[in-house]
Amino acid sequence: MTTRDNLQLLSAIERKVLWLASWMIHNANHLRENTDGLKVGGHQASSASLATIMTALYFDVLKPQDRIAVKPHASPIFHAIQYLLGKQTRERLENFRGYKGAQSYPSRTKDADDVDFSTGSVGLGVAQTLFSSLVQDYVRAHGWGTDRPEGRMVALVGDAELDEGNIFEALLEGWKHGLRNCWWIIDYNRQSLDAVVREGLWERYEQLFKNFGWNVVIVKYGSLQQAAFKEPGGDKLKAWIDNCPNPLYSALVFAGGAAWRKRLNDEIGDQGDVSRLIEKRSDAELAALMNNLGGHDLPALLDAFNNAKSDKPTCFICYTVKGFGLPMAGHKDNHAGLMTPAQMDAYRTAQNVREGHEWDKFEGLPVAGDKLQAFLDRVPFAQGGNRRLEAPSIAVPDKLGITIQPTMSTQAGFGNILNEVGRGDGDFAKRIVTTSPDVTVSTNLGPWVNRRGLFAHEATPDTFRNERIPSTFNWEFSPQGQHIELGIAEANLFITLSALGLSHTINGVRLLPVGTLYDPFIARGLDQLNYACYQDARFMVVATPSGITLAGEGGAHQSIAEPMIGMAQDGLAMFEPAFVDELAVVMRWAFDYMQKSGGEMSERNWLRDETGGSVYLRLSTRPVEQIQRAMTPDLEQDIVDGAYWLRKPGPNAQVVVAYTGAIAPEAIEAVGLMAEDRRDVGLLAITSADRLNAGWTAAQRARERGLVHARSHIERLLEDVPTHCGIVTVLDGHPATLAWLGAVNGHRTRALGVEHFGQTGALADLYRHYGIDANAIVAAAQGIAPGRPIRHLKVL
Repeated sequence: MTTRDNLQLLSAIERKVLWLASWMIHNANHLRENTDGLKVGGHQASSASLATIMTALYFDVLKPQDRIAVKPHASPIFHAIQYLLGKQTRERLENFRGYKGAQSYPSRTKDADDVDFSTGSVGLGVAQTLFSSLVQDYVRAHGWGTDRPEGRMVALVGDAELDEGNIFEALLEGWKHGLRNCWWIIDYNRQSLDAVVREGLWERYEQLFKNFGWNVVIVKYGSLQQAAFKEPGGDKLKAWIDNCPNPLYSALVFAGGAAWRKRLNDEIGDQGDVSRLIEKRSDAELAALMNNLGGHDLPALLDAFNNAKSDKPTCFICYTVKGFGLPMAGHKDNHAGLMTPAQMDAYRTAQNVREGHEWDKFEGLPVAGDKLQAFLDRVPFAQGGNRRLEAPSIAVPDKLGITIQPTMSTQAGFGNILNEVGRGDGDFAKRIVTTSPDVTVSTNLGPWVNRRGLFAHEATPDTFRNERIPSTFNWEFSPQGQHIELGIAEANLFITLSALGLSHTINGVRLLPVGTLYDPFIARGLDQLNYACYQDARFMVVATPSGITLAGEGGAHQSIAEPMIGMAQDGLAMFEPAFVDELAVVMRWAFDYMQKSGGEMSERNWLRDETGGSVYLRLSTRPVEQIQRAMTPDLEQDIVDGAYWLRKPGPNAQVVVAYTGAIAPEAIEAVGLMAEDRRDVGLLAITSADRLNAGWTAAQRARERGLVHARSHIERLLEDVPTHCGIVTVLDGHPATLAWLGAVNGHRTRALGVEHFGQTGALADLYRHYGIDANAIVAAAQGIAPGRPIRHLKVL
């Protein structure tokens, strides 16, 4: 139970938190030098509505093992709290939203203070807490991390964030997997960015969460209101509050005590008891009473939070006022509003803050600074030391075993490689966890799941197997299972991968997550994928089938832009191997790369390989004749760096064909046709357009900084290709993916690929239709490097 003395201290801290957050924003917009003339912003009103809730949580309720995702627009409140706890500097607060200052929205990778989950793209941090709770259960069910107490995963949610569909997709998945230890605290200020929310929305929220098995706690009335309701006439006041429309309540908050008095007297006055209840209070006291919603009342909040003892997921609907305590409180236009200098001067005076002492931790507070500091020093949340945990790397075998058939697809190769890994019983096999949005079998994870099982809190046998009905797959659930089966929602897949890929720092337990989905549906979870990478989560996403491989299913299941998504996404290394031996090399490297941290760029390839990241494999269902060859260390390195010569061009080469992925047979055939009439034709196998381009770009920057020796992998590969030689690039995706190759050394280039939604039909028909078959490659070569007509070229 919170003592009266602690309430006094918490109240003082709440006041200081709101002041610091408001001053931080004011300083950024009105006092700091502005060189570009743009508004800096900072959401003073949206911050203010969470000041009391966050004070109660951080300074009383939360424990060191708890993790919290802060509503994006409450970032200034978060930074102010971290400053009081000694985890943020004044310099960074003064540079809020400036270069390398405290970030606009809490960021694990950009902020210096203790951010558990990045937020910013609304709703994603909310869903992250749900999946992080499931990951905590997964880790503990496997016997890891049990030396630490279970933590609660807490999300501070703006009520307008609940318009985001991914939140409801996550709720359903949480229900399926028996979610525990998760709190969502809704800042129910009944305002969105542009308006006031619909009436009765809280009832929909309440029923929705209950339907998914959550406890729901409504924190509506503050202690002042609760006391007033006990007075004669208080029941009528309570009924009026309950029936007051959201826009009117917000307008009266903004208008103040006199407006409250007039409205209450007009609508419920002249009734004796309730009139006396109103009249006994001054305008200021009446405004304080009517603004005393539960989300701004420390006793009400502490009572709600500290009485939630169950591990059952809990939703707190906390009634608040947007802009509480500030001049724009309640106004529907306050979302991006800023206090004027005059308003800030008045606010400073009201807070007893002297000019020049605005950043002082205890300035203007009615409690002695040493007493407040002693209280801060014993805050439970801050007692556990560094909350960014560490976990040792998992040793990866030197080679991943696989038997390569004469003809295979890379998707089949992926399944076979994981199946071979699944035969082992070492730490490497145990730390791999797979997940998929209901396409486990069709992305070739079936053999792995047969060996390692599906994860669930409780064991569930495979009914078909028990009933002796033949089935290819053994679908048994248990706490030791290593596959998390998701519903058809790619957003959930990428948030799950984000949570799994942060386990080493959240739970102190290293996992090696692998997620599979259909390549065209990368775009359905793109915001979540970007969010996962922004947090520096580590995972492998395997997308298959690529391009127009599913020829019979048409454009809906055919991907075009995905290679460029893989190239453009920061924190994600994209590969598109054509052959299974290449895939085995890439996967072995990827499991190691996912665990890297720190370090500088490699001067060998100018890539950030020592820093590490996540990996995207774009695979195909197309069976391709495999190359019989020895996998040498040099070839392995070239494959990882992004390309190698399958046929090195000679000194008189007129044409080089550069391909990536499943189009390999057409590229090989085209080179064979041209070799009959041209000498020294080259064939460049590109395993990663992403890494080739990133290395080239980085090497150019290095040379511009004076490192004249810097050369990237693609520059070394092309350095001996004659300048008069033309390059034809081809892939089963957008041609811009490889079109930049000609700029490396100034070679004339023709880029082939797919630019429009796919047709249905046989693969040969589609390749011919889009101009990426062998004949089209030869024709393109003829166009950029004319030679004698190719004798076997078909005229279309």
